[in-house]
Formats: sequence, structure tokens, C-alpha cells
Amino acid sequence: MRMKELSLRQDPDLRKELALLARGCDFVLPSRFKKRLKAFQQGQAGKSVIAPPSGSPWLTVYFCPFWQAQVKKEEVVTPALSESIPKFYFPRGRPKANINIDNLISKIEKIFSQFPDERVTIEDMGKVAKACECPLYWKAPLFYAAGGDRRGYVSVHKFVAMWRKVLQTCHDDVSKFLHLLAKPGCPYLEQEDFIPFLQDVVDSHTGLAFLKEASDFHSRYITTVIQRIFYNVNRSWTGKITCSELRKSSFLQNVALLEEEDDVNQLTEYFSYEHFYVIYCKFWELDTDHDLYIDQRDLARHSDQAISQRMIERIFSGTVTRDGKVHKEGRLSYADFVWFLISEEDKKTETSIEYWFRCMDLDGDGVLSMYELQYFYQEQCQKLETMAIEPLPFEDCLCQMLDLVRPEVPGKITLRDLKRCKLAHIFFDTFFNIEKYLDHEQKDPFMVAKDAETLGQEISDWERYAAEEYDILVAEETANEQYNDGSTFSVLDSEPNKLNKLVVHRQLFSFCIDEL
Repeated sequence: MRMKELSLRQDPDLRKELALLARGCDFVLPSRFKKRLKAFQQGQAGKSVIAPPSGSPWLTVYFCPFWQAQVKKEEVVTPALSESIPKFYFPRGRPKANINIDNLISKIEKIFSQFPDERVTIEDMGKVAKACECPLYWKAPLFYAAGGDRRGYVSVHKFVAMWRKVLQTCHDDVSKFLHLLAKPGCPYLEQEDFIPFLQDVVDSHTGLAFLKEASDFHSRYITTVIQRIFYNVNRSWTGKITCSELRKSSFLQNVALLEEEDDVNQLTEYFSYEHFYVIYCKFWELDTDHDLYIDQRDLARHSDQAISQRMIERIFSGTVTRDGKVHKEGRLSYADFVWFLISEEDKKTETSIEYWFRCMDLDGDGVLSMYELQYFYQEQCQKLETMAIEPLPFEDCLCQMLDLVRPEVPGKITLRDLKRCKLAHIFFDTFFNIEKYLDHEQKDPFMVAKDAETLGQEISDWERYAAEEYDILVAEETANEQYNDGSTFSVLDSEPNKLNKLVVHRQLFSFCIDEL
């Protein structure tokens, strides 16, 4: 009997059924299987048998109830949940039910019929953009997306085919704009994708008409605007702007304002020429060999050597720069300098807080430890001693900073803590900017608290700095021009002076517009 039982267990079909039984029944032990099987067969004697889909014949009776139960369960299965849950994720915008694509296409065809051979050049693309119910300065993206760069014009058939596809697949302005600018099939925007669009702004906007005579500065202005776009919009620091990031930003609203605002300097977030002038002149002062790159010694001269050397080394380590040459060759490009200057002069924005947090987080663990804070504070103490100022002991400074930030985890300062405390600019200046640190020390604490309460209710620190520096730079360059009148030596061939001449032309141009 023992041998027969062992042979049954070694039977492959039985082993398979035992495995099925173990999954379908509650704790059926192999040692009790034969006893249970015999008892069950006696209870089922004389009953009809329904064969299961598979299995050994002598096991048929035992498995019938389990199989029948499975069939009954399948009969009462409710419809799939996906059929009853409405769609809630629309990466390209929520489709509009009342849009009439054929009606929009007919309006576009009517505009094209006004031009010879129904072909439109970039100069006339503004009318087509308005027919598409788009802002005026979408004209260049529309033109290039329809293949206008290959022939110098766009035919009605090419444009209609392109725009119909956009209307069918993109259901809001953000997805449309990204589709027009991005490379085919690419779901994000890179820096080079903005160049044709911004070049058209430079060529056609009335507030930048004075730049037509200085094509050398087109690329510098465009580079500045692109860096400011990514500084404000690309919150993920990936170098790739997605639809989600574009929706959360004010960029497309600023693009629409280009049509209404003749003075680009009123659009301070991205397109201001005055802000470009300040950034480029500051870079030119540091770039002694004028190769559009600066090294650590050049950057150390910024703001009378206010930035600590240890922080400069961190900037050049590649932790906050996109150009791979920075870490390999020890050089900082103009594009990376734009990020540095805006972050240095306005430490209250989220991007600037992230910028300096990355620099201070030496080990990249997402936490500023006491060791890291002491590492940067040591150089501040040395600078204070050379200025005959007794520095505050690190332990006392640390207590002040912890009271200022109030981290969620005692002794560990995170990025979230600094964004929440609203006084991150004081924290950062304490550890690597000696001039601003002393300014904060001389301020009334009540004024500091008031500044924290009014954060975001007035112009930003960057806008205030750019306005002040612009006035100073223009006054200096005007004085230089007056000094060099009548002398054999002239500095008007330098780039800042060329820019200054453009500034004068811009001011005269703006005055004429105001008079009209």
C-alpha cells in the first residue's frame, strides 16, 4: 500500500493536480490527501460527473466542485473598471468638443489666396498666424514647422496639412507651441529649438529695431534670452522643457505680450534688452581676453572679490553648469555666467536657492551638514580677520542659522527647509558673500522680517539690481564718450561702447514712439 501511494505521488499528472489543489484549497497537506480523497469519493457515489478541462480520470470527481465554482465566479465578474473611469490625463490638452477644424482651415486658405501662387514668406506670416488664432510672434514657428526654411516660402497645401495635424493632436496653446518648435517626434524643447523663434523677434520687433545694424550682438542677445527661459521654466534642471513645465510658467503669456508691448524692456522676465546689456557688460569686464570664456581668477574679481574662493571652486566643479568644458578646461561660458549672475543677485527665487544649495552640498546627499557649513564659513572668518573684524564663532553662527531656517530635522538643512524659511538669501550670503553678509549684519532685524513678509509683492532683487546697474553703466559710457571727444584715442570700438551706442539709439527710438 505504501508503494502504491508513493507511485501515485510520483505520477506527473497527480503532481500537477496537487499543485493546483494547493493553490485552490486551504492548506491541503499531501499526507492527508488519500484519506480525504477516499471520504469524498464515498460521499459522491452515484452522482453525475462533469469532467474538468484536464486531469487524470480518477481525479475527475474530486476536482469537479472546484472547477464548477470557478465557472460560477467567472459568470458574475463585473465589467472592467477602465470602462467606467473617465479619462483624466491629457498631456496635450483637453480636447474641445465645439471646435470646427474645417472652418478654421477655410479662414487660413482665404488668407493664402491673397498672395501670389498662394505662397507666403516669413514677412507675411503674421497674417497667417492671426488666422490660426495664434499670437503674432508664433509666425516664425508656424513658418518653419511647415517647411518654410527649405524654400523660403510656405504653400497653402503644405501649411494646411501641417496645421490640420496640429489641431487634431494638440488641444491647447502649450502643446501647439511645443509641437511647432520641437524636433519631429520630440516631446520636449532644447535650447537650440528657440533660436529661429528668437531670431525672428530680433528681426521684426519694433523695440529691437536698433539692433539691426549690429548683427554681432544678435547671438549674444538670443543666448541671454534662452538662458533666462531655461532658468525660469526648466524647473527640473534637465535642459529639456516639457509641456508640464511650460504650462506652469508665464513664458507664453510673455510671448503674447510681445505683440502688444513696443518696449521690450517692460518684459523683464525674459526679453528685456536692458537686462541683457547689464549681464553682457558684467561678463565683458571679467573676460579680459574676450574669448567669451572666463576662468576662476576672472570670476573672483566679480563684485570686488566678494565671492569666496571655495564657492568659486564649487561653481567650476560642474555641479551647476551645463557646459562640459567647464569641468575639463576650468572655464565658464557666457551662457553659464547668465545663470551665475542672476542667482548671485537674487537669492530669493526657487532656481537660485537650488543653484546655491547644489554648490554647498559637497557630497550631494541632499542635506547641508555641519561639516559643509563650517567648510565655507572658515574662509569667511579669514576674510573678516583681514578686514580687522572679529568673526562670530562658528558655533554661535550655526545657532543663528538654525534659528533662521528652522529645519524639520534638527541639525540637517534640506532644500525644502531653505525654500520654506523665506530667508535663504541671508543664509547663503553668510557662508560665501562677505559684502552682503556685512550688509545683512548692519540691517535692523525688524526690517529683515518685514522684507520676508513682503516677498513677491514688489519688484525682484534681480530687477532692482539690473535697473541700478543699467543706469550706472550708461552714465559711465556717456562720460567716456564726452571725455574722448576731440582726442586721438577712442574706445568706441570696444563691445560695451558699441552696445552703449545701441542703447542711445534705443532711447531715441523709444522717445519717437512715445511722441507718435
